[in-house]
Amino acid sequence: MTNSKLPHFSESYWRDSFTVKEYEQLRADDEADVVVIGGGISGITTAYLLSKEGQNVILLEGGKLLNGTTGHTTAKVTSQHGVIYNELIQHFGEEVTRQYYEANNEALNFVKSTIQEHGIDCDFSEQDAIIYAESEQYLEQVKKEYDAYQRLGIDCEYLDSIPLNIPVLGAVSMKKQGQFHPVKYLAALADEFVKSGGRIFEGTTASDIETGPQPVVVTREGHKVRCHHAVVASHFPFYDGAGFYFARMHPERSYSIGVKTAMEYPGGMYLSADSPTRSIRYTESNGEKLLIVGGESHKTGQDDNTEKHYEALRKFSEDVLAATDIPYRWSAQDLVTLDKIPYIGPITSVHSNILVATGYRKWGMTNGIFAGMLVRDLILDRENPYREVFTPQRFKADPGLKTLVVENADVAKHLVEGKLEMPDRTPAELGPDEGAPVTYNGKRAGAYKDERGQLYVVDTTCTHLGCEVAWNNAERTWDCPCHGSRFSYEGEVVEGPAVDPLTKLNDE
Repeated sequence: MTNSKLPHFSESYWRDSFTVKEYEQLRADDEADVVVIGGGISGITTAYLLSKEGQNVILLEGGKLLNGTTGHTTAKVTSQHGVIYNELIQHFGEEVTRQYYEANNEALNFVKSTIQEHGIDCDFSEQDAIIYAESEQYLEQVKKEYDAYQRLGIDCEYLDSIPLNIPVLGAVSMKKQGQFHPVKYLAALADEFVKSGGRIFEGTTASDIETGPQPVVVTREGHKVRCHHAVVASHFPFYDGAGFYFARMHPERSYSIGVKTAMEYPGGMYLSADSPTRSIRYTESNGEKLLIVGGESHKTGQDDNTEKHYEALRKFSEDVLAATDIPYRWSAQDLVTLDKIPYIGPITSVHSNILVATGYRKWGMTNGIFAGMLVRDLILDRENPYREVFTPQRFKADPGLKTLVVENADVAKHLVEGKLEMPDRTPAELGPDEGAPVTYNGKRAGAYKDERGQLYVVDTTCTHLGCEVAWNNAERTWDCPCHGSRFSYEGEVVEGPAVDPLTKLNDE
């Protein structure tokens, strides 16, 4: 029996194994044809595609390029997005569901052709994507998914077993999908963007957009960038534009570990239909296979002990995959829309020159790349057969209305509960490397004591819409249970929609 230990701190293999070029901060007012906000897969793809068309494009990133969800993904480039196609057929019919599949398949083909065009070394390999069921309940879902694949004309195969130490009752394989190193791929795309005249500014947080015939993107430092089109590709839209995106999506966190194993990995990308989800793939690392094992989703800020999710993945890796070492662990956050299809297009019908791309439901490698392709066509006023499928202005009562009510009841519950809670602990009671809500000067606050005993106390009221943040012990962050904003233990914004930091309450 192996006994693999988890790393003490989170670090993504993708970020650790490749050094991304750094870019300067925006230090003056500027202008461009298009301003893209967000340095992840959607933002970089959009900027690259538009610059290829001769557009003058500026890309703004609040932190470091590829350090958000894109740098913390499992990086499966696949149109297999969990057990989803049968469900989409029930809600939208075969035609819209087929278009969803085809859009994501176009993204996969775009990746293949772009890698070939630019000679990008990003560890791409073609793999089958397999969903498996371990219980009768989920076997029924997998069988329905296989039927949906056949109705949609997807290249697939039904399997009675898989070549892993998992007793499955059945599985469905989507053929010729892909996997890659997302940071290597997108860093190369960023290089191509700059070569074609594009400009990237890091450490430049966009805080507002002034609307009009020429939108003006305003940064936190007060600089303004005038443009013809602004693209909000900042994961959760930092600018809402009265589109009420905060009410139409919920954030979820999921977890990954990088595993070295004694077993010979058979290839393929695997995903359990059963809950809690298990995702398995491999990547080449220094001449050997590193397995990427993921899963354990939950709503952001709504779990008292996030560390247990890493422990569950560790135990699974030991029991099923013969793990010998776990050099990496990391987590990611993504957004789920009311009907599970992303919002890509004009942010509202009133502001058609401000576009948004969000809500990928953990499948951003294809959805995020397709978003760049669709946004390009919308800005250049080209026909795109998929625009209505992804338009943010759509609303289908089933399942939209029910989901809308449930999601916002959940937000209201957490908003009220957080305001009423008065923690029974004080900062002095915290041990080394411990954080918790505390009572400080008679009010609710958040405190973290580092391993040296240094204390950090912050106001726990989220600067987005005023919910009370919760402590995330696995990542040492303050996470908002309402809309998913995340802050470091010092109060700095890690993830939006918040753009302003938490207020620091002590000067120690």
